[in-house]
Amino acid sequence: MHIIEMLEMHASKAAGKDFLRISGKGYSYGEVERLVEKSAGLLQSLGIHHGDKVAIMSHNTLGFVLAFLGTLKAGATTVPINHKLMAPEVDYILEHSEAKIFLFDGALAEVAAKLTAPVNKISLDSRVDNYDQFETMLESAQACAPVELSSDDIAEILYTSGTTGKPKGCLHSHRTVMMAAIAMGYSLKYDEDDRILIAMPIWHSAPLNNMFIGGLYVGATIVMIREYHPLHFLQTVQDEKCTVFFGAPIAYLAPIQMLPNFDTFDLSSMRMWATGGGPCSADNAMTIMKKYNARDNFVQAYGLSESGPNGTELFTKEAVQKAGSIGRRGVNGCDFKVMKSETEEAVRGEIGEIWLKNDSNMVGYYKDPEATKAAFYDGWLRTTDVARIDEDGFLFIVDRLKDMIVTGGENVYSKEVEDIIGAHPDIAAAAVIGVPHPSWGDTVCAVIVPQKGKDVTPESVTAFCNDKLAKYKIPRIYKIVDSLPYTPSGKLMKYKLREMFA
Repeated sequence: MHIIEMLEMHASKAAGKDFLRISGKGYSYGEVERLVEKSAGLLQSLGIHHGDKVAIMSHNTLGFVLAFLGTLKAGATTVPINHKLMAPEVDYILEHSEAKIFLFDGALAEVAAKLTAPVNKISLDSRVDNYDQFETMLESAQACAPVELSSDDIAEILYTSGTTGKPKGCLHSHRTVMMAAIAMGYSLKYDEDDRILIAMPIWHSAPLNNMFIGGLYVGATIVMIREYHPLHFLQTVQDEKCTVFFGAPIAYLAPIQMLPNFDTFDLSSMRMWATGGGPCSADNAMTIMKKYNARDNFVQAYGLSESGPNGTELFTKEAVQKAGSIGRRGVNGCDFKVMKSETEEAVRGEIGEIWLKNDSNMVGYYKDPEATKAAFYDGWLRTTDVARIDEDGFLFIVDRLKDMIVTGGENVYSKEVEDIIGAHPDIAAAAVIGVPHPSWGDTVCAVIVPQKGKDVTPESVTAFCNDKLAKYKIPRIYKIVDSLPYTPSGKLMKYKLREMFA
């Protein structure tokens, strides 16, 4: 089975049931299926054929859903793009993916105008001067010509950065996406009566594959808010009677910290709360479970885009005693082990790299056979995340081989930020690390060595980065030092910086 078959099946069985709820308005399975048919036809009329790439950069909107599913129905591949990226970052993804069309949220027109990649740019959801508008074109679009789809067709290229700082595209087929959806749906016990809230950005692998496609698989209703806001989040849970939500720890903590009337919201419809994107401390876990009345329905998950993003789970009964752990069992359909080397498995009390075996693991990295080969060993995905196994078998992340920083559920790769900061004319050297933050998981810290005789200020570095990096990648903390610690062979010892500035 492929993704479009699921939509068609539910449109046939329950055409009048709400598939989407956005800003208080419902869109039925039958209505969405008809619009997706026209979306696919429109894309075909614009020259999209089987195997072509369509990039989508948007907030959580109806336009994203129609563009995403329409691309798949046309036999093409979606390239979801982080709507927080700046033009140079988007250009790289467009050129590397060989996207033929770039569909962008009208609110992102400023970024779209700065792009240099040779791609057809069309706005979504709102009109933008000098660009065609997708929804307007959809009104006169014809139904799509039949396309034979296979579960092995590539459905998504999800871009994530590697150690070089250049994004790599994770190839996911219809089959791997569906397995990610099924596994998480089974773990969180989705059914057709669920009203699954997507408040985190839908282009992220977890909201997209675990929540959106997971809900589609069982015929549930998907409730979306355009962009996360603490007040809108609670209002939507209350007004739409949502039943399931997944978000980074900060998505739970922000309403508690910012809304004096938090306790007045009716959240009793919720049957499952899930979090991921960073460890949750014992204090934060206790706070969340108490304030959200989630003493027996709070799940913490670990995964990565390469795995669909399926991985491991930490359940409510373990959340406080093993706070900061990513659990000791894989989600349904996922096996894991911790390896000290390619042939030696770590045991309790030892440290090693997490390996995952999943039906939802990516097919490989797009146009990067060397990285693909390095990512797999005998069918196991090497996550490059290093974990300690405690005496009870629970896993605790102790380092990331990719030097990745997780801040508020967003991944920041230090090399990418270092390359930008290093181009500052007054900076001789820079290292970027993550330092613990009580709400965000980590926050980005830059350790800077100025050029001799130059005065470098945090304000000047931030200003230098503003149009080159997404805001969440720009350091919040700056440390000015005389030198960085290196090994005799010239390799930077980041662990020493983490010890110094933790």
